[in-house]
Amino acid sequence: MTALRVERAGPLALLQDAGRFGVRRLGVTQGGPLDLHGWAWANALLGNPWGTPALEIALGGGLTLVAESDTTLALAGADLSATLDDEPLAPWQSFSVRAGQRLAFAAPKAGLRAYLAAPGGFQAEPVLGSVASVVREELGGFDGYGRTLEVGDRLGFFADSRALKELPLEQRPDYTRTPQLALIPGAQINEFSGVSLYRAFNQDWLVDERADRMGVRLIGTPLDCALDSMISEGIALGAVQVPPDGQPIVLLNDRQTIGGYPRLGALTPLACARLAQCAPGQSIRFVAQSLGRAQREHRRFMAGFENGSPFSHTG
Repeated sequence: MTALRVERAGPLALLQDAGRFGVRRLGVTQGGPLDLHGWAWANALLGNPWGTPALEIALGGGLTLVAESDTTLALAGADLSATLDDEPLAPWQSFSVRAGQRLAFAAPKAGLRAYLAAPGGFQAEPVLGSVASVVREELGGFDGYGRTLEVGDRLGFFADSRALKELPLEQRPDYTRTPQLALIPGAQINEFSGVSLYRAFNQDWLVDERADRMGVRLIGTPLDCALDSMISEGIALGAVQVPPDGQPIVLLNDRQTIGGYPRLGALTPLACARLAQCAPGQSIRFVAQSLGRAQREHRRFMAGFENGSPFSHTG
């Protein structure tokens, strides 16, 4: 086994596999990659199977990794001004690395989170069936306690050379555009006034600075709901809660397992992935989508990765 050695730690770099499932009855959340799309493609560029652990790098922040052996790595998701020995390195491709080379990340150019994959995935001991890092719950990651990377850490994997691949330019997301986020109406949507429902789907919402792996607050004309609160109930990925101030909160991978605010419904997993790449101040829009259509689109996305040929299922 070889490794990438952490020469300089960024503000938030976490190991993530597909997530931790079947444990919410214990009050444990799912974790996993905020941008499912970027994470999946990072692994696919190396031919790794679904669920392979990769490194989620938020904001860049100067994270610097040194390769201990010659190998092939892959990068997808946000453009965090990555460089390999000071030469620019664009995302959405796999690339060769020689022993001693430095892979560094700086300020975001487009998007917020990049995903770095290694052949066969980064190695760690699962906790409750997953290596997904959840800092708040101190679960997962390279040490089992969910902590972020520190100087001197070694990110172990099995060195291997893979054929170099890249995602065609026309199939790469444009993180600078205002995203149209698919929302499946449900839960307490009938408790919102007609005017508020019109506003929910016909105004731009701004991403607030209060955004992390737990959820993203949005700013816009407040929504009115007949319910101020409810008996707490289970919270799904992408749930759009509306607290008394009328400003929606989209709950993401590290969300609490139950909540008592009324909900418009839930974003689809791919809509959550797109939201995870939106910087504070960026505009988004909700687009209502039926459950059936959302399921079909998600199955189509998953099909390529599950059968090992995602390049034939893009678009």
